[in-house]
Amino acid sequence: MAGLLTVDDPDDPRLGDYTGLTDVELRRTREPAEGLFIAEGEKVIRRALRAGYAMRSMLLSAKWFDVMRDVIDATTAPVYAVTPELAERVTGYHVHRGALAAMQRKPLPEARDLLGTARRVAVMEAVNDHTNIGAIFRSAAALGMDAVLLSPDCADPLYRRSVKVSMGAVFSVPYARLDRWPHDLRTLGEAGFDLLALTPHEQAITLDEAAPQRRARVALMLGAEGQGLSKRALAAADTWVRIPMAHGVDSLNVGAAAAVAFYAVAGTGRPQDERD
Repeated sequence: MAGLLTVDDPDDPRLGDYTGLTDVELRRTREPAEGLFIAEGEKVIRRALRAGYAMRSMLLSAKWFDVMRDVIDATTAPVYAVTPELAERVTGYHVHRGALAAMQRKPLPEARDLLGTARRVAVMEAVNDHTNIGAIFRSAAALGMDAVLLSPDCADPLYRRSVKVSMGAVFSVPYARLDRWPHDLRTLGEAGFDLLALTPHEQAITLDEAAPQRRARVALMLGAEGQGLSKRALAAADTWVRIPMAHGVDSLNVGAAAAVAFYAVAGTGRPQDERD
């Protein structure tokens, strides 16, 4: 099969992009620094390609040759054929989806550029769990958010776990980082956004009372699991909002809370043609 290069040595330097994928600290520094990220699984790889990310290489076990044949034939990047056992030795975990691709990152846009055309924006502060990042991006894509802004200490949306949990939604929702936190939140006000801070604080009004779907431009700010938004972030908000709770529950997981809030912000008040 044209384009396939059989590799049987786990120490082959050509597989360098795939080594030690379970080492989170290594990946946090290496992937952004080297301009790469890893896409796992057929659907995620295809979504990354459709979003315009360039493929550096692909790592496949035999059962995926036919499934990925069109991708293999279309790419000029090397495609390495390996056994499942060798893939596990290289990556450090069981590659149960059988397909990995090393992809080239694209430059991040400036926040101001994203805000020029957006109406509904999610803002995350210190969300450093990759699973939560992926879940929030998936909800943002599904529920019509236009963009995501991240504080400097948020986890990398293109880390393998984030990409996998989001099912590739990190490729479809544009995002940028706010380098000076929380100073750069002023950019939202200057662009005409109402900044709503999601918090269980007793002084917060309910999302229904805030009626975000009736506002022209809304940015919804979410904090990390456990500690929530910082005092500085809360002080920068225009309005504090909360999701009403029952049965003595004080709050939701940030991923679940984001989905509920995104629906209130973007899912109920916009005509369908504006959400497409």
